[in-house]
Amino acid sequence: MTSSTSRQFRPLPVPSVKVGGYWGHWQDAVCDHTARILLDRCVEARMLEQIDPDVPSPGIVIPILNWLGTTQMFWDSDLGKSIETIAYSLYRKPNAALEARADAIIDMYEKLQAPDGYLNSFFQRIKPEWQWTNLRDFHELYCAGHMIEGAVAYYQATGKRKFLDVMCRMADHCVKKFGRGPGQVRGYCGHEEIELALVKLARVTGRQDYMDLAKFFVDERGQTPNFFVEEARAHGRDPKGVQKSTLEYNQSHLPVREQAKVVGHAVRAMYLYAAMADLATEYNDDSLTAALETLWADLTRKQMYITGGIGPAAANEGFTDHYDLPNDSAYAETCASVGLVFWASRMLGRGPDRLYADILEQALYNGAITGLSLDGKTFFYDNPLESSGKHHRWTWHPCPCCPPNIARLVASLGSYIYQVADDEIAVHLFAESEARVELANGARFTLRQETDYPWSGDISIAIDPEVPARFAVSLRVPAWAREARLMVNGQPVDPGAVGAEGYIRIEREWTKGDSLAMTLPLEPRLLRAHPAVRQDAGRVAIMRGPLVYCLEGADNGAGLNSVLLRHGLGAAQTATIPDLRGAIAIDLPVLRESGESWGEALYAEKAPETEPGQARLVPYHLWDNRAPGEMLVWLRQAAE
Repeated sequence: MTSSTSRQFRPLPVPSVKVGGYWGHWQDAVCDHTARILLDRCVEARMLEQIDPDVPSPGIVIPILNWLGTTQMFWDSDLGKSIETIAYSLYRKPNAALEARADAIIDMYEKLQAPDGYLNSFFQRIKPEWQWTNLRDFHELYCAGHMIEGAVAYYQATGKRKFLDVMCRMADHCVKKFGRGPGQVRGYCGHEEIELALVKLARVTGRQDYMDLAKFFVDERGQTPNFFVEEARAHGRDPKGVQKSTLEYNQSHLPVREQAKVVGHAVRAMYLYAAMADLATEYNDDSLTAALETLWADLTRKQMYITGGIGPAAANEGFTDHYDLPNDSAYAETCASVGLVFWASRMLGRGPDRLYADILEQALYNGAITGLSLDGKTFFYDNPLESSGKHHRWTWHPCPCCPPNIARLVASLGSYIYQVADDEIAVHLFAESEARVELANGARFTLRQETDYPWSGDISIAIDPEVPARFAVSLRVPAWAREARLMVNGQPVDPGAVGAEGYIRIEREWTKGDSLAMTLPLEPRLLRAHPAVRQDAGRVAIMRGPLVYCLEGADNGAGLNSVLLRHGLGAAQTATIPDLRGAIAIDLPVLRESGESWGEALYAEKAPETEPGQARLVPYHLWDNRAPGEMLVWLRQAAE
């Protein structure tokens, strides 16, 4: 339901939140391995040769493709995300060598920047004649966006302004170039990203013109006449030659407030909606919020995998049609789930609501973190829900957007746990953490969570104000958490206190020693897909808390589709898995179909014989971290 309230919630800065426990282990993997690996692989790809004005240009390293460009055009974005990852990793674990490498890259960018502020290594060093000639395909603004986000992160984490100043000059260049004024270009990027980056830049610098430019890019998108059609004609290109032959591919087919179905390239869509949500918060824009609510319902009710994966098709790295959710061929790009986390988090900017926070958690734990191995060294680009044993993590990719994207999300996870308004803190995620908070009403306090979530549902929260202060704490009660319990200073809170938005809001004067204790029952549960999802007909999936579970060949051998679930989940047992960082497994009695007495016929009237056995399910996001093998999320049930 759209609200015209002016309540505005914004995330805490990453340096204000120290993370431990489950997410602390992931952050350590990024600090110890991923951050360095990202830079090493960028160097191996020859990215630094492109940005360093003191060495010869490498020229076209990756061939020009049929869409008129090359993934080499995106290199600045890969370096921007890598610097963002490094920035947040330095806050957690200082690393002088890594910081020096980042500083050297920033120095190159400063030296490369044009006098008018323009900065893009490909279009300065490789194809200067192509500068600002193809916003639809060439990703100039997209690259600027990721570099802006890297600059903001580096400034927040290190206090160094050089990269921030460089990217402010690029943003100033864009403020002059784009808009509705005389001589300005009424354009926007074919790959959304600059919009949400400008919001971040505006928030850290206080510059309203950056926020207004983000709003312009969103408001202008899809207007008539269509900019991409006009741009193509102006440069002698076929206006029908848009990528995938449709303007839906980059969500420019309609003005954003008129879009009702999630279409096109999944990552582009998520970045657009994330920016729209930010702007809805900043401008209290109910028209944007209303459009986003429609799009949210379309995605989460008709186009999202149970893992929070989105975009089933490899052909367009995106969406097909309602209820089309194949499992073994699922694309479900890691970047797309990261983007869904971004969008969900920003939808909370107008107030706590588990409609968004539950999906944030689902996409984070299942769709996004699956893209990173436990040691932080290898990656998934696409994330199927079934594998015959041939799908494995890789060390790099010709379009290496996913490794730094999941790495920067993990490294900045603290800013997704909490959001603050003038007189309130909302706890959206349960994670071992310590947040240092100063509210606009003057309250200063530390909030500490102690928990082994998601393995345990016990969460203890200590509130430690510098002096007694009045403010509100809102705690999410997930929709799946039946009979959740909450105590304040040892006194139980009425379960009826859960508001319509799924949060318990406790407003009071808090004093040193105050505490909250929440218990979320983590019972395994069976889920079924909508009957229109033909690929999951007659099958069930198992979740425990926020986690989707799967069968893996490492525990159950080959032929996972022969496993039949029996007796529901009444006999389910849990156990820890030492070689998966103490994760919780679910052990179940099953039947397994056997082909031993079937004979040689390919088809027969008889049913296969079955034999009883045990099966072990592990959290989906941890699959392919051990011996390679098959994997299966959706299970068949025995007829009993």
